[in-house]
Amino acid sequence: MRQSVARAEHAERQVSRVVQLRQMSGAQLAALFADPEAAGPWIEAAAACGIAEAQVRLGRMLLEGRGVAHDERAALRWFLQAARAGHADAQNMVARGYELGWGCEVDLPAAALWYARAAASGHAWGEYNYANMLFDGRGIAQNQPAAVAYYRRAARRGHARAMNLLARCMEEGWGTAKDMPAAAHWYRQSAEGGYFRAQFNHAVELLRQGDTSAASLWLTRARVESDGPMQRRIDRLAQQIQAITGSQSDALTPHNSAPRRFPVPAGQDT
Repeated sequence: MRQSVARAEHAERQVSRVVQLRQMSGAQLAALFADPEAAGPWIEAAAACGIAEAQVRLGRMLLEGRGVAHDERAALRWFLQAARAGHADAQNMVARGYELGWGCEVDLPAAALWYARAAASGHAWGEYNYANMLFDGRGIAQNQPAAVAYYRRAARRGHARAMNLLARCMEEGWGTAKDMPAAAHWYRQSAEGGYFRAQFNHAVELLRQGDTSAASLWLTRARVESDGPMQRRIDRLAQQIQAITGSQSDALTPHNSAPRRFPVPAGQDT
């Protein structure tokens, strides 16, 4: 009896929330959802009444176990609901779910399909992730020129990781003609956007130009966000710079070989 009463009261509160949510503006909804944990009941109610942004937020909460129990399968269900309604961020998250097996079997063709939909919606992460699938031929036929086109689209939207990989393709001639000045431009843009791999790559370019002071500054910035193995690599390059400034006879000049780039990462962050 008590459980029945509790369920009825919960349902009544949810109906009341739904009525209020339907009367709110977009700005009011954004303010309400700013703290997902505190707004948990409202987000659940909004998701249940079909508000796509709430469905995505609830999916992320379930995925991360914030304010609700961790449940990848339920997270994917909510992402799918919003994705089918055309929500670009949800489309990207569904693709990530299929790529990584969040509450489902890994399904790379399905991941590529949903990344393509997110990319078609103009979602920068979707463009970047779809480019990665095209570049490696994962879940879709390999097509490096198409991958470069999507990296470029995401880069122009300000996506720092896409800028770095676009630069790498331009440097190596992967899917596009080699263009080192353009590569240097995009490495710098990505570095200024805060991506530590690009900061390392930009430092290498500066070393090639003989600018050890600027290279040192970029390596310092890159080291802050990098992990242990990368930090060791950065430290080795920093030691080379110290050797340059300490003894020009051993200097790494623009005519000598610079350190190798980081490899193109397989499987990107969300």
